[in-house]
Amino acid sequence: MRKSKPGLKAYDYVIVGSGFGGSVSALRLSEKGFKVLVIEKGKWYQNKDFPKTNWQLNKWLWLPTFRFFGIMKMTFFRHIGILSGVGVGGGSLVYANTLPKPQASFYKSGSWAGLADWESELKPYYKTAHRMLGATSNPYQEEGDRLLKDLSIEEQRKEFFHTTDVSVFFGEADVTVADPFFNGKGPERSGCNRCGACMTGCRHNAKNSLDKNYLYLAQQLGAEIISEHEVVDVKPKGDVYGSEGYQVYFRESTRLFRKGQSVKAKGVVFSGGVLGTIKLLLKLRQSSLPNISPALGKDVRTNNESLLFNVVNNPKKDFSKGIAIGSIYKVDKDTHLEAVRYGQGSGFWRLGMTPAVDGRNILSRMLKVCWKLIRSPWAYLKLYLVKDFAKQSIVLLFMQQLDSTLEFKKGWFRMKTKASSGEHPQAHIPLAHKLATKTGELSGGKPMAYMTESLFNIPSTAHILGGAVMGSSPSEAVVDKNNKVFAYKNMYICDGSVISANPGVNPSLTITAIAERAMNGIKKIK
Repeated sequence: MRKSKPGLKAYDYVIVGSGFGGSVSALRLSEKGFKVLVIEKGKWYQNKDFPKTNWQLNKWLWLPTFRFFGIMKMTFFRHIGILSGVGVGGGSLVYANTLPKPQASFYKSGSWAGLADWESELKPYYKTAHRMLGATSNPYQEEGDRLLKDLSIEEQRKEFFHTTDVSVFFGEADVTVADPFFNGKGPERSGCNRCGACMTGCRHNAKNSLDKNYLYLAQQLGAEIISEHEVVDVKPKGDVYGSEGYQVYFRESTRLFRKGQSVKAKGVVFSGGVLGTIKLLLKLRQSSLPNISPALGKDVRTNNESLLFNVVNNPKKDFSKGIAIGSIYKVDKDTHLEAVRYGQGSGFWRLGMTPAVDGRNILSRMLKVCWKLIRSPWAYLKLYLVKDFAKQSIVLLFMQQLDSTLEFKKGWFRMKTKASSGEHPQAHIPLAHKLATKTGELSGGKPMAYMTESLFNIPSTAHILGGAVMGSSPSEAVVDKNNKVFAYKNMYICDGSVISANPGVNPSLTITAIAERAMNGIKKIK
């Protein structure tokens, strides 16, 4: 991919963000003959630029205050901790390549229920997304996958264990070949060597991140992509509804002294993910875009997740071998469990580990952590000091389709979360702890958790969704069933913020399919 600078002062569409929704929009609008500009806050990473391990914090973490401009951002709020991607390709740079479809109940719940027969409506777009992302069934089962399979057998549910569909090129390991996906129109690719480092950025050119499909092909059709710039304002022209388009203002995001500029656009697609899109629109609703629905920021969901580590004091074990998520176990009709791995040497997470405990009272949780450490001091010390944390630990990603929501509101310096009516996401889920304990017994390890979950009951998620959901009117939703923002002309949202129910599984394929459908509804230039 070639780096771009905005070559024009006016575009048909400006796309804010280059993740799953933004990349789909860039390609499909370019195919229809539109002049497209994609603006991305993060850096433009090449394969060789990715960190070798997650100890290379300046390449792995996005912390501009410390001059770290990596590919992953960790954001902590009162009720939730969020892991998200930053860079050209968005979340595809750091996600675990996993592309499951939700269960049938997903299409019939939430604010979008009744707007369409979503399961049937999205079926062809799932097929397109599957093809474009190069999805294929993982042909390998490694140590962590075998452990998950053993758990399914222990629970007499072996038939509910299976390998994942993933966006990875499984050619001959480390052998480079001509584009295998798009009849030679795409970039050269190399076969996966199963190093396990998918989530720190694939250095081996095997992961089908968005810069190797949608964005790459969009550039061949003339789309311009600029990195290290952040959109700060979108002002309607002609009237307050954008009848004559918009002036889009943006500035540099990685420099201390940030230059600003602007371009004109006939239309705008917001695709900055939940954290980017909702933050920007909450700000603009108080200034340039006052007619955005008051539903903005509401109905924010996770997959009702829990992240637990299984750490084993056995150097003969190697949980780092394989792809990031190679298998999935359907525990019951609402619950999925995945075995997640990092590549060798990526032991950053050990810094915040505590014994996994449950309970919703902070004092009781602290006492339980202390009691576990007192009862087995040497056992836990050995776990903290294992030579290679990634090799001797597996992350258990627990997800449920049960609904729980939050609300994002504008704060003085940043967004803040508010508990919505009903249950908000919790870190301490009894079933998750039960499964982690069973897994520890099978592997000879112990369940551990990040301190924000163990001590403060703040769940972590890489699947933050909603905040600009679909609905029949602006009184209940931000966009209509075609992803169009109510009250504004030619303005769309295509990212995880429009997801209007809890999928209960990794959502990237669904975000891609919904964006494909939205772009299909825009008429091409005659």
